[in-house]
Amino acid sequence: MAATSTMLPLGSEAPSFRLKDTEGRIVSLDDVKDAKAYLIMFVCNHCPYVMHVAKELGEIGREYSEKGVAIFAINSNDPEQYPEDSVVNMKIKAEEWGWTFPYLVDETQEVAKAYRAACTPDFYVFDENKKLVYRGQLDDSRPGNNIPVTGSDLRHALDAVLAGEKPSENQKPSVGCSIKWKPGNEPEYMKLVMR
Repeated sequence: MAATSTMLPLGSEAPSFRLKDTEGRIVSLDDVKDAKAYLIMFVCNHCPYVMHVAKELGEIGREYSEKGVAIFAINSNDPEQYPEDSVVNMKIKAEEWGWTFPYLVDETQEVAKAYRAACTPDFYVFDENKKLVYRGQLDDSRPGNNIPVTGSDLRHALDAVLAGEKPSENQKPSVGCSIKWKPGNEPEYMKLVMR
């Protein structure tokens, strides 16, 4: 079922996390001290919305990490209900899609809740002080709408931060598959974003 971003309030501080990557190494937001910006993406392996933009996310990852942006992808889906989202498959997909940024497992789903993440993909850009300056869509492309994937909205936000400016506050929410919550773990805010 489709869901939209909860549009976490601009200015919110980035919730910290310590999560395992596909190799079992612990990755923490707090380990990155000198980034010019932070991009947190909630994604998964099997969602058609993510698959539609996965190669562009790889391009953005390579391009913007070189410019000093710290980038993290987080999978919060329940792999018991959705085996395609297992760690083994995460590793396969990250290689297939050319993802060079950490792809992390939110096993308890607490990180998704801390960010009020609702859909895959869901994007958050924080400035160098870890204050939220963008939460919205990658671009206007969706599976089947014949609009090319360019990453324009997210790229404009990142470019603004890197130029020492604030992105426009006119931000369109991301749309995608709802996060696949473990039974009984779905947060209250999900009732507001289901379509």
